Amino acid sequence: MRRFLKLSLSALLLTSVFTPLQSRSEAAGTEPGQLPLDSSVQGERAYKFNFTSQAKEGYRSVTYDVYDGVPLYTPAAGYGFVGQTSAMPPREVHTSTITSDGTGFYISEPSFYAEPKYEKDNYNNYGMAFRIQAPPGAYSVYVKTTSDAADTTVSVSGMQTSRLLKGGFWDAAKLVPIKHTAAAASKEWTYTYVNGRDYLDIEIEPNKVNTPVGIEEIVLKPLPKQLRAAGTLPTVFTLGDSTVKSYTFDEAPMSGWGQVFDNLFNREKAKVVNYSMGGRSFKNAYTEGRLNDILLTGSVGDYLLIQFGHNDESADEFRRYGRGSTEAMYETYIREVYLPAVRARGMIPVLITPLSRVKGDAAPGHIYTNSFKTRLFPDIMKRIAREQGVTLVDLNAESVKYYNEIGVEATTAVFMSIEAGETPGKTNDGSYANGHPSKKIDGTHYKEALAKPFARIVATELVKLGGEGDRTAAAIASLLRGDVRDAARYGSWSAIFPEMAKDTTTGGGAYYRNQIEKLLQLGVLHKDDRGNFRPDETITVDAFIRSLAKLMELDPAVFAGYPNGKLTREVMGAILDDAYHAKFTSKPKYMTDYNGTTVVPGDPAYDPNLDSGARGAMYYPLVSWQQLTDTAQIAPHLAVKVKDAYELGLFRSEKGIARGQMVNGTELEPKAVVTRAKAAKALYFMWVLEHEVSQENDLSSLK
Repeated sequence: MRRFLKLSLSALLLTSVFTPLQSRSEAAGTEPGQLPLDSSVQGERAYKFNFTSQAKEGYRSVTYDVYDGVPLYTPAAGYGFVGQTSAMPPREVHTSTITSDGTGFYISEPSFYAEPKYEKDNYNNYGMAFRIQAPPGAYSVYVKTTSDAADTTVSVSGMQTSRLLKGGFWDAAKLVPIKHTAAAASKEWTYTYVNGRDYLDIEIEPNKVNTPVGIEEIVLKPLPKQLRAAGTLPTVFTLGDSTVKSYTFDEAPMSGWGQVFDNLFNREKAKVVNYSMGGRSFKNAYTEGRLNDILLTGSVGDYLLIQFGHNDESADEFRRYGRGSTEAMYETYIREVYLPAVRARGMIPVLITPLSRVKGDAAPGHIYTNSFKTRLFPDIMKRIAREQGVTLVDLNAESVKYYNEIGVEATTAVFMSIEAGETPGKTNDGSYANGHPSKKIDGTHYKEALAKPFARIVATELVKLGGEGDRTAAAIASLLRGDVRDAARYGSWSAIFPEMAKDTTTGGGAYYRNQIEKLLQLGVLHKDDRGNFRPDETITVDAFIRSLAKLMELDPAVFAGYPNGKLTREVMGAILDDAYHAKFTSKPKYMTDYNGTTVVPGDPAYDPNLDSGARGAMYYPLVSWQQLTDTAQIAPHLAVKVKDAYELGLFRSEKGIARGQMVNGTELEPKAVVTRAKAAKALYFMWVLEHEVSQENDLSSLK
């Protein structure tokens, strides 16, 4: 027996609630299947549905049949209840147990589903879903429920309501605010939603078993496209995963090409805003509202560059709020969700194939190939772009070309290959200070020294495509700096990236390329007249002091008393100790328990790709001062400072360490000379240490 339905209902109630659909259409003055217009919205159709027995002017009355139940969705009718939502994969909802008592439509669920160990990502409380035929575009969504917000979860077309209700920021540095959130209070739920399909679903889901929830009213009001205000610049939005993301200093040296891409544009012609975040895919960038926020923020004529594919490979595609997609789901997201929604807002999409991962432990001579072997996402994206006339940058193919151009040693160096003493930054698992906590060379994430070539590739391809007649590419290329366009045309980027030295981009000289390029970019270290850095040459005491004083804005007098000559490790340790105490009055946050705190699932900064399962790797040396075997060799007048610098973690043993391992050596080698490359390593560490952990790591010059 249907819940809430009583056979003793009065004839009057039966008449008002169960009126045949055709008579309702006639009463509203519309043809069957045609939704009534809201006369208050000139020239635009508003979709208004009333689920009560009391007729409301301008509303479509959704009627319940005592024998057949609720009206089921058909394209001809243009609305109705469905048994599966439009989410991917479809979520089961119920129609046969929906009933009505004249105040709305109700459902109660005797049990819920939750996957063991994945209860937060894969659950279903069932409930009901009402589908409305509505073309792609933006809509103000209003839902009035029969049940209180505490008992009811309302959503639209498979989106994750728990994320939609939260404010905050889309990026790690908190520079890109979340502008559009849902609101749920009492029995009302509102959200502004950009639809890509020709229909949308309003989902009503109970929060408690055996607790009735229901729907009284739905109003969808179409919203106009947002025109760019006079005198404002067009915006280029970038949307992607961790390989596009803009990083903060606490994550150094990790970088994404979106972090440096904005530097290639003429700031007087365009704004560039990066909405990318680690762990994102076509699926969860949609469900959490990230795409939606861009589309409501952007104006007609703005550009949206989209790169997804890495997290879409995750084998959780059948979980409700997983990241992964099958090939069919990946294609559907692009074809039916993203592209129509972007275009409906008058914005212009550009697809970018995901860069290829690399084999972290590749041996010398290894030839890199496209890493997408099982789910051929780049091929799918290219095919859709061809069929729909969408501009596409094939970063996937170009990334493989670049890896093979610079070779295995140099490629491994610019991916997240970390050894002890390179950075005080951290990942999900804790500090990088003693090496990578996951004890591997990460072949997905990379350093700024690779972010710049990727940004260069994207810009070059846009200029190239524009020259071949692609109007969208040409328009974006026109927003680039003039010298960047010239560099892209002629293949000469030395003026754009003067920090790239000839002897540190390939082979063994590239081992500390990331640190060297940053110090060259900051003007702290320098190349010779031939454009070489000479990484294996010994640095002098004076040269190191000058570089450190400039880098940390310290008076060189702080370092008085060190005679010039070849820099040794014991002298370097003492100088670093002087710099630390001159700069800091308290320990930087990198050194505190903060750096051993795990970022857990659900945290906005959590990236599942960075989670090795390890927990809380700490900043300080793994080998104590007492365990070092050669401290007796340290000059007595330097011993106190060297010990303090070591225990502060300002430098560590260089003997016995290796990238891809979390290990410290037991020999400090106090008398060993310091090369220019090793000096760059130490200087980079101090440079990161002096910056706030939450500051965006997008600095190209000193203050």
